[in-house]
Amino acid sequence: MYAWLQASAPDKRPSGQRRALDAVVHLVAHFSGRALRSLGAADIRGYIDRRRAEGDAPATINRELAVFSSALNYARREWEWDVPNPVAGRRLREPEGRLRWLTRVEADRLIAAAEAGDPQSAGHLPDLIRLALHTGMRKGELLGLEWSRIDLGARLAWLEGERTKTGRRRSVPLNNAARGVLARRAEFRARHCPDSPWVWCHADGSRLTDPKRSFASALKAAGIADFRFHDLRHTCASWLVSAGVPLPEVASLLGHSTVRMAERYAHLAPERVRAAVEILDMGESARPELRVAGREA
Repeated sequence: MYAWLQASAPDKRPSGQRRALDAVVHLVAHFSGRALRSLGAADIRGYIDRRRAEGDAPATINRELAVFSSALNYARREWEWDVPNPVAGRRLREPEGRLRWLTRVEADRLIAAAEAGDPQSAGHLPDLIRLALHTGMRKGELLGLEWSRIDLGARLAWLEGERTKTGRRRSVPLNNAARGVLARRAEFRARHCPDSPWVWCHADGSRLTDPKRSFASALKAAGIADFRFHDLRHTCASWLVSAGVPLPEVASLLGHSTVRMAERYAHLAPERVRAAVEILDMGESARPELRVAGREA
């Protein structure tokens, strides 16, 4: 499997490579010494039972199974190995994903707390939060932004596949708030480090690292509990759905591979759903009563 990992490079992002390597380590430890041709459904169930007993979540086990399935399919296709794929179609049910988001008032309070925080982080953290709220980008996508991928005239930012979770290139539209953030970052760059390729950088031009500590301090100062940076992305999606933006458009903006992933926000648009079922009332009011032999049908 290590040969497959090196040959196929399933995920070019460092975080994805680490997860794939962790999966391979567990798979090799369990199946080492077994002939691939001998593996069947019972062996896969045994692996699942073992990982569950070790306390791993269904999502983790599913990722590991997906890695094993990909490795087997690669070996069958590229190396012409005559081996079965007993993993195909096997997936554990995962609990519904966590959904935590901020109101507009809470978001303003968080930004104000970031502005009043540590001077070393106050220059970038408030705008980093603003850009997350107004684009829905993941933290890694934000911190990996390069000026060569920004077009303020076209109001777009381009994300390369290695910067996205799905590995797919996508463009992100920039509203006025997002353009304001990038304009301020451009001024910072021109003043301190005109040659730096990074949108989020220090005065010496080096890339900004994860502002985990300063973000936690801002949350505490703002009185906001049980909140992570990734929840800013959920907040962006929640605001859009609450404003009536259709789920397919929200999924496209966030770079979801399917609309199903955006359906977790559907409950935030009750008026849209109510309007949909009210269309049926229009048909009922226009339809004459049906009677058969003097009785209602």
